[in-house]
Amino acid sequence: MIAVTTFKGRTVAVFGMARSGLAAARALLAGGAEVACWDDGERGRAAASAAGLPLVDLREADWSKFAALVLTPGVPLTHPQPHWTVSRALAAGVPVIGDTELFFRELAKQPLASRPKTVAITGTNGKSTTTALTAHLLRHAGKRVAMGGNIGEAVLGLAPFSDADVYVLELSSYQIDLTPTLNPDAGILLNLTPDHLDRHGNMEHYAEVKERLAAGAVLAICGLDDPWSRAIATRRLAAGKPLLALHVEADSTRPADAVRPTDVTPFFRAGLLVVAPDRDLPTLRGPHNAQNAAAANCAALALFPDLDQGVLLRGMESFPGLAHRMELLGSLGEVAYVNDSKATNADAAAKALASCGRHLHWILGGQAKDGGIESLAPFFRNVRRAYLIGAASEAFAATLGEHGVEFERCETLANAVASASAARKGTVLLSPACASFDQFKDFEDRGDQFRKVVSALPGFVPYGDKGS
Repeated sequence: MIAVTTFKGRTVAVFGMARSGLAAARALLAGGAEVACWDDGERGRAAASAAGLPLVDLREADWSKFAALVLTPGVPLTHPQPHWTVSRALAAGVPVIGDTELFFRELAKQPLASRPKTVAITGTNGKSTTTALTAHLLRHAGKRVAMGGNIGEAVLGLAPFSDADVYVLELSSYQIDLTPTLNPDAGILLNLTPDHLDRHGNMEHYAEVKERLAAGAVLAICGLDDPWSRAIATRRLAAGKPLLALHVEADSTRPADAVRPTDVTPFFRAGLLVVAPDRDLPTLRGPHNAQNAAAANCAALALFPDLDQGVLLRGMESFPGLAHRMELLGSLGEVAYVNDSKATNADAAAKALASCGRHLHWILGGQAKDGGIESLAPFFRNVRRAYLIGAASEAFAATLGEHGVEFERCETLANAVASASAARKGTVLLSPACASFDQFKDFEDRGDQFRKVVSALPGFVPYGDKGS
């Protein structure tokens, strides 16, 4: 745990008693502050009580006594309307911040010579993979790494500053919105597409919040492959601040100036890297993962310029990937099985379909999102056969039929795997382009069930086992 001393002797309101709120309250108490914890839900209040944290009904509290409101990231800050605690705080002149702000304020108090380095990663897609890969590379290079934020442990629940060389933090737009002094040594902005607009009101505000990470970083590493990120990179460049921009060359014809994400050392200070997918990395397939890998590699080198590229390459080769995100489960004969259950919309599924080549046996379906799968039509030529499950089966069957794609209505995931197991080459891909709640608890449950059924296939060899 990181003790937060910046509010020592003062009282801080902490609202939202889930993972980050509980960690923030403990960290503040450990640093000498008093806390007033509250949650709208009985479950959250019970969690605080079980943790021995003082509960104060903030609806009846005297807000003039609070030095700050630490708000859990999931609570609305601005849209569709501010949460009642935000309104009370602003009326009383109380700053509204998050647990990540507490982290950066405390970090700023550390002596510069011994201060751990930080890399913060955000983006609409790919941030979890990039965060995990960056941490993996740095650990492989012998660094003491603490990883958390929007992935794994809450940021204030990580190891104290004396026990880490570098903090690798995944940050959502919600967390960035509550971190006014965000200033990592390296900040990665991967991409921006419409998301969380109910929380941010419109795409302009969503992008403005994400830009704060790139604007505050000592070195910003920005993708260029969408107009929003490109505009952010352009503004960073115009401000004369250090910038490394990444453009992924997805064309099969490798351009002369393209580099592999595993070999960016000679180029990463150049300002612009054109990155070509590296087909030798089985757990980092496709153009989107080429960007993720290059960003992670560049961040590691920016933080520690003396790192050996051979060590980083071996780190990439040993990266196991993240569960449910283009996760290579293993093989059956000449067929690879890939779990991409996290692809809960068409945009995410597009990245998977672009990564697996032809001879693709595609399992999809569930609770459809707006727009269905019509936007995936350019990738249908790669699909040998589709296997439909869940509530979206009829709608997806109509779309696939209009484009001449062979499909089978399988109803259940187990039936789909059984049918797809007849494939003799290529890839069996679970990339549903749908939410999971019609048949599963969540996308993780769906992916776990896929892994279980696939692992039971006679002759299946898990990835990493001898012979796979």
